[in-house]
Amino acid sequence: MAHIISITDFDTPELDVYARLTENQLVNRADPANALFIAESPLVIGRALESGCVPVSFLMEPRHLTSQALPLLERCPEDIPVYTAAPEVLTRLTGFHLTRGMLCAMRRPALPTVEEVCANARRIAVLENVMNPTNIGAIFRCAAALGMDAVLLTAAGSDPLYRRASRVSMGNVFLIPWTYLPEEAPWPERLRRLGFQTVAMALREDSLLLNDPRLMAAEKLAVVLGTEGDGLSDGTIAACDYTVRIPMTHGVDSLNVAAASAVAFYQLGLMSGGTPT
Repeated sequence: MAHIISITDFDTPELDVYARLTENQLVNRADPANALFIAESPLVIGRALESGCVPVSFLMEPRHLTSQALPLLERCPEDIPVYTAAPEVLTRLTGFHLTRGMLCAMRRPALPTVEEVCANARRIAVLENVMNPTNIGAIFRCAAALGMDAVLLTAAGSDPLYRRASRVSMGNVFLIPWTYLPEEAPWPERLRRLGFQTVAMALREDSLLLNDPRLMAAEKLAVVLGTEGDGLSDGTIAACDYTVRIPMTHGVDSLNVAAASAVAFYQLGLMSGGTPT
């Protein structure tokens, strides 16, 4: 049976991991073996557990002990600490009302290599310096739903395991393989060596249409999206094999990166070989 611990004081040290540690402190780059992340809501926690993430402790309202928490706790070590607190204590946690009453601290999993992530992939997404956690989460949700097999990110972008990102993704950050691209070498050439043709999403008049036969027929394709506002760097666009632009009306020149990802993934992923399940 889980070790139930009732919390009445918001300042108790047991709540530090949920209430007072910053994201950088949780990531713990100096000691990666003890790095943590916080999963929010039963859905996200459940998907994290299914992917093999190791729970450290839970925080929830007492009422969940006999309902939503039961199937999750049954999959955890019997002595795992489960901290419970009344809503008036928990509401001091920023955004706790968005969590559906449940948080779980988990060990950060070791990330695979780029080669491991791409080994069996036909369609991947590459995110260059995408900074907003909400966009990261939405892109992962689109990638999982619309035919992408994996996601690669540059290190300057937001963390997919950031609380808001994993919540917005509906836990899909745990369903689709992902890792960071190395900083020391040009990544387009690395992907090319792995058999991928690269497609830069950019506002260029000489770009291809999304349904261009060359793209639809490509055996392996990497769809590359850039940071909010500035988009992809000129160097990245020049290094990619193709440039693609989403045609738009009413004088609109661009979409939010998450919305653009949905359009691109549907056409270049699902419609060019992805199989809905």
